[in-house]
Amino acid sequence: MRVDADQVLAFRLARSGLAVRGASGVADAAACPASDFVRDAALLALAARAEGVSREAYHRAVEAGDLVVAHVVRGAIHALAPDDHALYGRALIARDDAELGAQLGRQVQRLAAEKGFSPSEALEEVATATTDALAGGRRLDRNELHEELRGRVRADLMPWCRGCRSHHVAPMLWRYATVAAGVRLDAERRYRRGRPGPAPAASEAVRRFLGFYGPARPGDFAEWAGLARPHAQRLWDEAAGDLAEVRVGTRREWVGREDLAALGSPPAARGVRLIPPGDPYLQKPNRPLLAPDRELRSRLFRPVASPGAVLVDGRLAGLWRVKATGRTAQVTVEGLGRLPRAGLEEEVERVAALRGAAQAALVLD
Repeated sequence: MRVDADQVLAFRLARSGLAVRGASGVADAAACPASDFVRDAALLALAARAEGVSREAYHRAVEAGDLVVAHVVRGAIHALAPDDHALYGRALIARDDAELGAQLGRQVQRLAAEKGFSPSEALEEVATATTDALAGGRRLDRNELHEELRGRVRADLMPWCRGCRSHHVAPMLWRYATVAAGVRLDAERRYRRGRPGPAPAASEAVRRFLGFYGPARPGDFAEWAGLARPHAQRLWDEAAGDLAEVRVGTRREWVGREDLAALGSPPAARGVRLIPPGDPYLQKPNRPLLAPDRELRSRLFRPVASPGAVLVDGRLAGLWRVKATGRTAQVTVEGLGRLPRAGLEEEVERVAALRGAAQAALVLD
């Protein structure tokens, strides 16, 4: 089967939940984990996929556990469906020390070599300390959690941090420790014990990934999930019987067999969406297709302070930024093509309300 770039993008857009705003609620809208690194990013991403999402309803869902906000893939904070917490969290933690070291990053690898510990024993120690620190229903913000860990974790695992001007557990180590401990965040961004349940077969994450970002290759999955290549390839091989090869131009890539029909004839997208930086649709697998021009891609996907994207009927049509001016959310939009004013104003009003602003102001750049 051969498909072109337009079919691939349309398939991924629909699977991301952006062809229509049709998700049945926040958990359904978070089927593909939504990054929450930037302020309100997950809230804005879910509201682009489901009607009736409000700031208050989002926080209620997080507090009740109807939506989980936690460190999962790549050790980064995402909003996701509760039933997927273990899949995108514990299930993807490497068991092999070499692969776990790659997952935890160079700083932990260097410390392990210098201090003579293994990545797995370090992760177990910090995960146990995290579990103990949060026992009895305690809720701790990041600084409070670090302070608790200082009294429970050996000094070798706590390098000096220039930014914090203190010793604390190496960043990727403590983040993945929360993954291993099944920790989630509450509506006030405090860490608390979660209930992720037993970890399913990790190869299910390959199938889910291809359902959102297929067609793709094992290296794409490895990068998205934050896994060492051998680890990702092993999981890919376990799922291989459910995958079908397709051609995207001259490239051999793979998608789930059950998704072939949807890939060949994806639904048309309708309407205007303002999606935030870090939105699932703006992740690395989509970037070269969404913004083929290198200069545009460099402006849309910056190392820090990236803008959001304006989609019109599924096409990239602009970039947007928001800033607070008193009680007004000022949304500046740089158009890349024709922008329907009415639909754009409606989305700007939605963004302002979600950010808790009293009113919105649209500025066309």
